[in-house]
Amino acid sequence: MTETEQISPSGQQWEISHGDQRLTVVGVGGGIRSYDANGRPVLFGYPPDAKADAGRGQLLMPWPNRIADGRYTFDGATQQLPLTEPARLNASHGLVRWEQWSLVERTDSTVTVGFRLMPSPGWGAILDLRVRYEVGDDGLTVTPSATNVGSTRAPFGFGAHPYLTVGEETVDELTLTLPAIDYLTVDDRLLPTGTKPVDGTDYDFREPQAIGNTVLDTAFTGLGADEDGRWRITLGNGERSTTLWAEAEHFGYTQVFTGDSLPAGRARRTGVAVEPMSCPAGAFATGEALVVLEPGDTWSASWGITHEG
Repeated sequence: MTETEQISPSGQQWEISHGDQRLTVVGVGGGIRSYDANGRPVLFGYPPDAKADAGRGQLLMPWPNRIADGRYTFDGATQQLPLTEPARLNASHGLVRWEQWSLVERTDSTVTVGFRLMPSPGWGAILDLRVRYEVGDDGLTVTPSATNVGSTRAPFGFGAHPYLTVGEETVDELTLTLPAIDYLTVDDRLLPTGTKPVDGTDYDFREPQAIGNTVLDTAFTGLGADEDGRWRITLGNGERSTTLWAEAEHFGYTQVFTGDSLPAGRARRTGVAVEPMSCPAGAFATGEALVVLEPGDTWSASWGITHEG
């Protein structure tokens, strides 16, 4: 009798490095399992003997966030997606985060993974998806792309779900800087109902503010870009900081989640999710900031993470 090889719940593990940085990308979902620098976590990931929890490190395509009732109409055809958030009757976070991605290319400091998204219930297009990860002197750069290789037009949105950390015990002790002028109000299904200015609210982090007991599972927009065309969201804790940046032209939204709804013992203790998004929840139904890929079209943009201390 031969010994059976142990298979990780997150599938294949592809590690890349640069200097003191180590990044692990996984086959299940093609996302990030861990990212460390100088022996300390930059992202709050998960161990190799576990699957991703609460979207941790996952890629959200062909839409981020939620679609009410899983129903939308595109090019005259009404589609019904599986309700992957049944408690709220929503289709949540796309179609690829539990699929098996393949290795496209790998070097010491880069890895590219790919997945061909085929038609399925509620989805009628064919997309070739690629995500390139690179660690370098300026931290981590992630470049996703989607190419329509089918014969029909395709709606598309992108999101990612990393949990940033700076060695905190709880998120209450962190300082947050978030250059957004508006936040999205939501109903009890976490679906957008409108937009309000952050000015004068608990959601105003345009200047560094302690998170304290503020509860965030909140989408923001009106994100101010720096001279390089990137917006930046920073978590700080003493001399340590972790910053997520994204190209403002392509990522007009972000969702920030302090983890309050996580299971006991993990709530507010496993980092802060800072999610770059190309569109808000419900974009397949509303068309807001929705990308439409004609046959042969490619969408691509970059986001990344830097750290200090």
